[in-house]
Amino acid sequence: MKRGLPLLACAALIGLSGCSGSADGHAGATATPSSPASAAPASQGAAQVPGPGVPKVETPIDTARFRAAPCGSLTPAQAENLVGAGIVPRPDLNAPAGPSCAWHSQAHVIVTFSNVDNLGLTSYYRAKGTVYPFFMPLDPIGGYPIVAYGQIDLRASKAQCEVALGTSDRDTVAVSVTQSPQNRGANGDACESAHQVAGLVLSNLKGGR
Repeated sequence: MKRGLPLLACAALIGLSGCSGSADGHAGATATPSSPASAAPASQGAAQVPGPGVPKVETPIDTARFRAAPCGSLTPAQAENLVGAGIVPRPDLNAPAGPSCAWHSQAHVIVTFSNVDNLGLTSYYRAKGTVYPFFMPLDPIGGYPIVAYGQIDLRASKAQCEVALGTSDRDTVAVSVTQSPQNRGANGDACESAHQVAGLVLSNLKGGR
């Protein structure tokens, strides 16, 4: 998995969109990011984090500011490079999985600050092989653990991937990416793209935008 996070014009690096976008254009429906709601019942003990085999987040990040304004997770310039010009971000502070922001064009990016439980990546690891048959740890980003997950692997069929980035032992940020039809697989699969977008989000969280 690539670790560098340069932004190139027209998202050439991660292959999300072309150089232009449509403010109201949709290439098709994109899935709402999954939540770990059924993965870690409260009876299993909220205090047990990180759980067995779950990487620890050594330097927690306070994401409260971004939970209140999730569209700040990407700068306008970053969003334009990812999904094209003229795309209006769509915040949803009451989304089922937590406060989120979506950018939709021929490509799709959704960033969600999970509030389902306070178990962080432990919820996702507990769901490995059950709720999430598709589960793939990715290279950490600056020391922060990240996994790709889903009920099925949609990289080949829909050029789509969801990843969860641990920002503390109890908090995660989920990033859902769907590559545009014209750029599917051009510079890596959708999980590589989601990994790159998560890196951009992380840099903004750490910078306290």
